[in-house]
Amino acid sequence: MKAIRMREPGPPDVLSEVDLPRPEVTRPTDVLVRLEAAGVNPVDTKIRAKGPLLPDTLTAVLGCDGAGVVEAVGDEVRRFKAGDAVWFCHGGLGGPHGNYAEYIVVDEAVAQPKPESLDFVHAAAAPLVLITAWEALYDRARLQAGQTVLIHAGAGGVGHVAIQLARLAGARVATTVSGAEKAEYVHALGAECAINYREENVAEVIADWTEGRGVDVGFDTVGPEVFRETIAAMAVYGDLVTILDPGPEMSLKEARNRNLRISLELMLTPQLLGMPDALAYQGSILRRCGDLFDQGKLEVHVAETFPLARAADAHRRLEAGGQKGKLVLTVR
Repeated sequence: MKAIRMREPGPPDVLSEVDLPRPEVTRPTDVLVRLEAAGVNPVDTKIRAKGPLLPDTLTAVLGCDGAGVVEAVGDEVRRFKAGDAVWFCHGGLGGPHGNYAEYIVVDEAVAQPKPESLDFVHAAAAPLVLITAWEALYDRARLQAGQTVLIHAGAGGVGHVAIQLARLAGARVATTVSGAEKAEYVHALGAECAINYREENVAEVIADWTEGRGVDVGFDTVGPEVFRETIAAMAVYGDLVTILDPGPEMSLKEARNRNLRISLELMLTPQLLGMPDALAYQGSILRRCGDLFDQGKLEVHVAETFPLARAADAHRRLEAGGQKGKLVLTVR
């Protein structure tokens, strides 16, 4: 099968098309999927630049997100049969098992029926960002109806679905953007307050928006400096969640003064630590999100697609920044 493999850590040029043996069903709960599309996520570019997350792997087929058609199943698989359309987030952390390829084998508990309202490209764009936003807002921060939430980078991959999930929970949403076009976009998604971080002080705008109280929930999708600055925008006893490492130089004195509950969200943990129950739970998140898509209550934005052979170009585009939503590789 055709696949894109990183031959060593480095710039996008380390990605090249290779021929690999097609994976086969070997376990009773295996599902062999013929991939139609693969999502491109920032974690892919980080692994490409720094090396695989799984030990003892120097080369890797990247790609955590996939959507395609079931080709074969193990003897104990009951939920799927050949010809079923599925989507999932699994693989791509090291070794040959990633979604930048024509085929992949995943466990039955990981795969979910593709929402009927999504084509393969949009289905492949969604799993990682959906699970990340869901776990951050609903599981880590325990977001409730009537609360206020600040979501950073609201037009980005995680941000644009987080806004929608927050609104579905009944929360009021503020978000940061880089310009007027993105402000218009996030308002259309349901954000009440769009803050141009290049021109406005985020904490001051939040103070005005919340009448001095601060937000109940802060969701950092950007990094240490934004995490630090968000503390000043938080309400006392609020929840602050980040999907990135806050860094070793972080002073939490003000966070302690405000009695904040700080959470770290890494949706890859179940894969990294081999936690089947947690993987099944993430599958249930996709199942519920699939229902929301089919009910017209959720959408995912695809900014651009690239053929599989141009995976390096997709990485260059993602690292350049500035796009709304997600990038996707088309496998067929």
